[in-house]
Amino acid sequence: MSFWDRIKPSTPAATATDTRLSPDGSRLELTWDDGARSAATAQLLRQQCPCAACVDEWTNQRTLDQTKVPADLRVKQLQQVGNYALTFAFSDGHTTGIYPWKLLREVTQPIS
Repeated sequence: MSFWDRIKPSTPAATATDTRLSPDGSRLELTWDDGARSAATAQLLRQQCPCAACVDEWTNQRTLDQTKVPADLRVKQLQQVGNYALTFAFSDGHTTGIYPWKLLREVTQPIS
C-alpha cells in the first residue's frame, strides 16, 4: 500500500437530509442521504448522550445512570451543529451533548 492510499479519505458517513421532531418532542425522525429513515425517542437520545457529563472522557465508560432517564422526557429544542451533528435541549435541562450523524445512525431504529 502506498503513502497516497493511506491518506485517501474514507467512505463518508451517512448524513441526515431531514430531521423531524414530533409536536410533543417525544420522538425524532431522520431521513438519510441514502433514502433510509430512522427514529428514536427523546428518552433513548438522552440515554445515549455522548457528552463528558454522561461518558467518562478517559475510560469512555458511561457515567449516566440510564435507568434514571424518565420515559416522559421530551426534546424542547433541536439544533444542527455544522454539517456533522445535532444537539438537543431536553426537558430535564440537559443541553451539552453533540450527536454526530454516525452516532444517530447507530442508535436510531429503522422505520418504513
